[in-house]
Amino acid sequence: MSTDLTANPHARTELHRYAEALLANLAADATCSTIPTPTSSTKVPGYWLSPAVEALLLLLRGQDALEPLGRAAKLDERRTALFLCLALALCGQGDRIHASWMGIAFGELSLDRPVSHGQRALWLAAAQGAYGPAGKIFVLRKLDAVAVPSRSEPARWLSALTPHEPSMVVPPSLVDFPELAEFPELAQPVQAAAQLSRLLGRCTEITTTRTGAAGRTACALWSADETLAVLRGLVRPERAVRGPERPEKPLTEHLLDDLRPSSDPALAAIALHVAAPIVRTAAECLAQATQVAPPESVSISLLGHRVTLRPEGPDPESMAAAERHIAVEGVQTRGRPWLAYALLALAATALVVAAVTPVTLPAAALAVLLAAGGAHQLWSRRRRERADAEYVTKQLSELRELADGAVWALHEYAREADKRAQGATSDLAELTRLLRRGPRAG
Repeated sequence: MSTDLTANPHARTELHRYAEALLANLAADATCSTIPTPTSSTKVPGYWLSPAVEALLLLLRGQDALEPLGRAAKLDERRTALFLCLALALCGQGDRIHASWMGIAFGELSLDRPVSHGQRALWLAAAQGAYGPAGKIFVLRKLDAVAVPSRSEPARWLSALTPHEPSMVVPPSLVDFPELAEFPELAQPVQAAAQLSRLLGRCTEITTTRTGAAGRTACALWSADETLAVLRGLVRPERAVRGPERPEKPLTEHLLDDLRPSSDPALAAIALHVAAPIVRTAAECLAQATQVAPPESVSISLLGHRVTLRPEGPDPESMAAAERHIAVEGVQTRGRPWLAYALLALAATALVVAAVTPVTLPAAALAVLLAAGGAHQLWSRRRRERADAEYVTKQLSELRELADGAVWALHEYAREADKRAQGATSDLAELTRLLRRGPRAG
């Protein structure tokens, strides 16, 4: 029913002011001891808010409000129900609402439409227990009625539940060979088992954490703020904050936000209940990923050379090729020791000269020096060749040791894989039990 509020703008303004003052008092004083008294100027015929405020005042005093409720519902049933549900929740008297009001105020949810601010405010208030167990059950049923596909982007749901995952998980068997942990065939089962364990921990936290009865949690304050914002938008639609400042988000986005570690436990429990089919499907995929058998062979770089490792040991052909490369690369290519030969030849010539000349001492001394220089050149060359041989021997020994160690690491990884698969199966069973139990209504 349309209402021409321009017929009496003064009464409209007074009604809006009174309603805003009433809401502010309800938000500040849950005992309702400072409720302002309405005046005759707040009566606006044909406008739903006037009888709705009258009904709210009667309900707060514990009196019968059937007559003004009927008038307000005839003018705008949905806004009246939403106004009363949120206003009574704001002052802690949500148990006074009628069961039918929640259905009228909440409406229907859909994956194709964003969740309205009114629906989200009722959702938050119910999660915080504003309407008792019945209110929480009502919201759960409304959310359950929206069939979220069980394979709806499980990666997004896992990321919301277990954010900040490590880039790589190195199992104990591969600590000495972390490059092996980078192979997808070896890394994926380990990553899957670790993520499944974190997922179980997060779901356990959600299903076992309970907010304290005393005090108001941060989410309760947020719920009150959201409730008050929606109520003010009902009272003065022209002042309702919309657009980028308060966007309406799809149902899936609200559920993902509620599952994050920073969310309130009550909201997280409801969101986990709704997303249970998706979480269960994702957990089953993770558990299945841990059942993958280790590969029959792995090619790894050892000392800069590719070596194929098999369960029975390093591949002989790849090991032989690596050893040949080490032998070739470890020995420096050298030509003939021409300088040493030249010095020795000159020393021989100097000796001949010393033998045929009357003055033998200078030539003999020169021959000794040249012979010493040539001998030093040959000795230095021999020392370098011996050092190269020792280096090659050391590299070959280290290569064999690393290859054998990597093979044993793969054997240990295979033993861990059996335990990892058993642990994942146990985690999946426990997670399934938690998801079946669902959130408590109380």
